[in-house]
Amino acid sequence: MSEPVPLRKETQSPASLLHCQGLKKSFSTGLPGGRPALDGVDLKLSRGDFVVVIGSNGAGKSTLLNAIAGSFFVDAGQIVLDGQDITRLAPHRRAGLVTRVFQDPMIGTAAAMTIEENLALAERRGKGHGFAQLISARRREFYREQLASLQLGLEDRLDAVVATLSGGQRQALSLIMAALSRPKLLLLDEHTAALDPRTADRVMAATLDTVASNAITTLMVTHNMRQAIETGNRLIMMDAGKIKLDIGGTEKAGLTPADLIEKFKLDNDRMLLGA
Repeated sequence: MSEPVPLRKETQSPASLLHCQGLKKSFSTGLPGGRPALDGVDLKLSRGDFVVVIGSNGAGKSTLLNAIAGSFFVDAGQIVLDGQDITRLAPHRRAGLVTRVFQDPMIGTAAAMTIEENLALAERRGKGHGFAQLISARRREFYREQLASLQLGLEDRLDAVVATLSGGQRQALSLIMAALSRPKLLLLDEHTAALDPRTADRVMAATLDTVASNAITTLMVTHNMRQAIETGNRLIMMDAGKIKLDIGGTEKAGLTPADLIEKFKLDNDRMLLGA
């Protein structure tokens, strides 16, 4: 892996938080019929934006989140976060800037550790080592307050091993953990897709509350059309590694499922039309 380049300040609007410019990534170099996973993506997020990304399988949605999170380096383009070029910044050095909740509830938590130990680790994300074996009573009370907002009873189970939690409980815990370090940007990668409808609604409600109370700029991928319409202030549609449509403001507020089907011409895409 290449060495990360030093951070450098970029000229950005004070309101601008994330600027992706000309992002390209291919996983099929030299293969017949191969096409790039990202094909010149340009994207800007202002501070406080909650942007929802939709598109069919293979459109490039998760690849975009992976690029921003540093799961791999892009082949071309630039990623600037809060005035700093993070294009080739190692993933562990982005940890305090960008946090993520994955589709799989098993990812993002340490199963063999307790709830409070997971929270303590998450709070130290991006701050180097120094995890204390003994968690203070003050921090424990803070964790209880954070967990109480989920209304899942986890605030009374701080010493429970995470492996004993249900998938929905683990996903909700992952959400709280992602917000604890006060990241610049929160990435949600279909984080309710693996949950039953009732639990998914509860986790989504907790998501909106967490994002709002912590004022976190958020980029969320979903296949759920209802979520896409009801959530956030902007809606982006990707296809073949490109952003095809970017809707915000009153136009997004007035969208219906029928509008999306007509705009995107994806009547037979069952994944996009998932409830």
